[in-house]
Amino acid sequence: MKAIHIPQLTQATEQTEVIEVNEFLPSLETLTPIQGQIRVNHQGNYLDVSAQAETIITLACDRCLQQYNHRLTTNASEIIWLDEAPPSTVPEPTEVELTAEDLVETLPARGYFDPNVWLYEQLCLAIPQKQLCEQQCAGIKPVVEPEGAILDRRWAALADLKQNEFQEHNGG
Repeated sequence: MKAIHIPQLTQATEQTEVIEVNEFLPSLETLTPIQGQIRVNHQGNYLDVSAQAETIITLACDRCLQQYNHRLTTNASEIIWLDEAPPSTVPEPTEVELTAEDLVETLPARGYFDPNVWLYEQLCLAIPQKQLCEQQCAGIKPVVEPEGAILDRRWAALADLKQNEFQEHNGG
């Protein structure tokens, strides 16, 4: 997907561009190509962007650590404000106080909108925080060894020392 030059959107039919998506994004590992549609509508001083997309990704279960496939879908919509001011050449201070107006996406009115980056962000936001292979996943089952059995043979030397110390202490 190519970046969209924002001023050219004003010459498009209904000031809208619809992008059919059927490809892999290099920054997101998926098993299938991302399929769906992105709609970018120029509304004068903002872009109205929406997408319906899906793919399949591999996740690791938080409980049992097994990998499983997950259908990742997004039905996202966002308003991106267009900033008419040229970018500032003065370096920004390291500490900045933010207002509610600062917490919105903005793009330069004469700049570009990159649908790849935007779709990547929306799909990443759709990845579940709690990753479970199934709701009833019991997690990792501990291995129960018979009494005195050594789980890891590297500990055998320590077990021998403990056994010798026990025998010396008990007069054996």
